[in-house]
Amino acid sequence: MTHRSAVPALIVLATALTTSGVALAQTAATTDAAAPAAAPAPNLTGNVSLTTNYKFRGQDQDMIGRNDYAKTKGFKPAIQGGLDYAFGDSGFYVGNWNSSVNWQKGNSIEMDVYGGYKFKAGPMDMDVGALTYIYPGNSAGNTTELYVGATYTNDAIGSFTAKYSHTVSKDYFNFAGNKGGSGLKGTNTGYLNLAYSKEIFPKVTLKAAVGYTALSSDIRRNTPYKSYVDYNIGAAYDFGNGLSLTGSVQGANKKTAYNTAAGPVYDFGFYTVQQVYSPNKARFILTLTKTL
Repeated sequence: MTHRSAVPALIVLATALTTSGVALAQTAATTDAAAPAAAPAPNLTGNVSLTTNYKFRGQDQDMIGRNDYAKTKGFKPAIQGGLDYAFGDSGFYVGNWNSSVNWQKGNSIEMDVYGGYKFKAGPMDMDVGALTYIYPGNSAGNTTELYVGATYTNDAIGSFTAKYSHTVSKDYFNFAGNKGGSGLKGTNTGYLNLAYSKEIFPKVTLKAAVGYTALSSDIRRNTPYKSYVDYNIGAAYDFGNGLSLTGSVQGANKKTAYNTAAGPVYDFGFYTVQQVYSPNKARFILTLTKTL
């Protein structure tokens, strides 16, 4: 904000009082018009990332390895990126985000398409919208959710966000096997996420989140999958010019409910052995992001 000298202001006021009230109003209007306008926020923004392991809600998204057995290594890099467009100051926005994946046969790409509306509600920043996850090579995983989020930010204590997503598509990431003819549905699966962030040192921001996936009754009662809790805790370093590096530990509980075969069955006659792997296993993940 520009601070003006008090002497010219007193001269203007004295002149206005000795002429008319109209002159005073005109002087004030001229002063307001001279104030510099705030630079408008860019309508189109973008981002690109490289990560050592893409986890979604605590679960690895690169799972299929040699002979269709699960990959057990922690280093499973992915490239990601997206674009967001805001419709001026209206609060409406649309966007697209993409990532390399490998958790269902015939597919290597995740494409997210979303749109919503952001607005203020007292001290809260609100966000409501819809998001569709698209898997071009295998549509069995396609999922659509509606979401609502609320963020409270305080310079002293940090930023808190609560977001709830509700599945409205027939399946939830193929957990119900709906397109495979199971007759089950993933509709009404819910996901609640609570997140916190705070700059703890110059350019260093602490980030932590916990989420809960409440699977639909069809999935819970008729498949081995269980509702579970995921977590994500780490810190991000801002290099400037839109470049940042984040290190975090991510994972989830209920690991055995999501075990998949990581090798062949060995039959020793009186017992069998098979290596298994859970996508919920905790991993340390590094992500380098550039915003545009």
